[in-house]
Amino acid sequence: MQINLRGLVLALTILSAIAATANALYASYRVQREQLILNTLESNRVYAAKLAESTDGFLKSAQQQLGYSARHLPELIGSADRLAAEVMRMQQQTDSFNSVGVVGPDGTILATTQTSRSFLGTQVDSPGSRAALKSRQPLISKPYVSIAGNLLINLSHPIFSNDGAYLGYVAGTIYLRNESVLQDLLGKHHYQDGSYLYVVDSDGRLIYHTEAARVGEVVLSNPVVAAVTKGNAGAQRVVNTRGVDMLAGYAPVAMSGWGVIAQRPAQVTLEPIHDLIWALVGYAAPLALAFLLAIWWCARMISLPLSQLATNVEHQDVAVAMQRVHSVKAWYFEAERLKRAVIWSFTSLQDKIGKLNLATITDPLTGLRNRRGTQDAVDQMQACSTPFSVVALDIDHFKQINDTYGHNVGDEVIRDMARVMRECSRPSDVLCRNGGEEFLILLPDVGAREATHVAERLRAHIAQRQMRGASSVTISAGVAQWPSSGPDVDEAFKAADAALYAAKQQGRNRVVMHEA
Repeated sequence: MQINLRGLVLALTILSAIAATANALYASYRVQREQLILNTLESNRVYAAKLAESTDGFLKSAQQQLGYSARHLPELIGSADRLAAEVMRMQQQTDSFNSVGVVGPDGTILATTQTSRSFLGTQVDSPGSRAALKSRQPLISKPYVSIAGNLLINLSHPIFSNDGAYLGYVAGTIYLRNESVLQDLLGKHHYQDGSYLYVVDSDGRLIYHTEAARVGEVVLSNPVVAAVTKGNAGAQRVVNTRGVDMLAGYAPVAMSGWGVIAQRPAQVTLEPIHDLIWALVGYAAPLALAFLLAIWWCARMISLPLSQLATNVEHQDVAVAMQRVHSVKAWYFEAERLKRAVIWSFTSLQDKIGKLNLATITDPLTGLRNRRGTQDAVDQMQACSTPFSVVALDIDHFKQINDTYGHNVGDEVIRDMARVMRECSRPSDVLCRNGGEEFLILLPDVGAREATHVAERLRAHIAQRQMRGASSVTISAGVAQWPSSGPDVDEAFKAADAALYAAKQQGRNRVVMHEA
């Protein structure tokens, strides 16, 4: 806890009177104290790293079990008895999971272990199931409450047929508040001197703690948790969320993004030096003059952070000023509070500038890029010599939708169109609204034929989708590629527009690729 300025001056005045006896005592105390703290921090760091490695190994082994089963499940999908036998085999083979199940592509439970047999045929809509169905990749879910009321994490692996069709996923659950393999792996390692460990997920939520009632609690305000959730490993002294001074070591679990924190109360660590300090009290010699100089030095150090803050804030360049303010060592309460206020002000200013910049390149109705945002993306790809495909999209007979259902429904159709575009695109793709019912998709490092397949998939998805308020909606699309359409980027956009026009001429609801 940092002392305020008034208390600091008073303390320095009192220290000048007791300087003689305190000097030798303080020096010895500092050396022993720092050594004990450093040793404890390093021990906890190594311990956390070891448990993180063990946890990572367990998760990899569990995913391998699911992957092995997933490769054999396609031939069993049609047989309920064989599916039941397979999940029972997985449950009994190891103690990795509290329950095992197979879920179809629509979220229906096809097979599960004995404890969840009553949910067979149920369409599960849990966060873990939605994430597994959406990603179609091996996945470790965030903690959530299952349909049976258990707080758990879900390990899943997709199931694909021999021809590549998605058949659902196989999943194993690990309970967080009940007996599980995670409890066995981590729970037997805590000590009796106040030391303990806990595990958080990437959001700072407790997924293991020696106090089971705290599992599920978010502790992201703890600096150690904030550091380990960013993938950092290390050790530091910290006051935890219960106000206890702790010496903590932490390490991330590479596969899941979890963090393992091992910590010991600082008070327990420092207890051995108390007797030593009392033994040294009689041998401390007074050095009054040295402490008078120390008081002068401390007074200087008190004023130094304030002087540095005042000087650095005056810098006209916000970025440079913020960097310099960060470097100021504000070692007492008022200076630290002032430093945080200055940094917050700079950060708020930069955030507002960033939001204004974002608004200039974003279409307000859909959240997609507008013409200016599109041009920025094109300039960046052109500067990096990144080839890209252009997909020009147009909603068929959009005027009839507005005339029939009204402009509010038309706006909803445009918003729905933007949502479908996001669902069918990669994070690196550039999605744009050109104006009205016209859209663009820029696909970096994608050839024209691949882009045509992407556009066709999008066209089919929209044709099958029930748009909000409108009975049916179709789109036409034109595809071109730069630089195969010509060295000038504008030629690629003109080629895509020409292909779009050809698609409309050919009857709409189709995709036409421009032949270079």
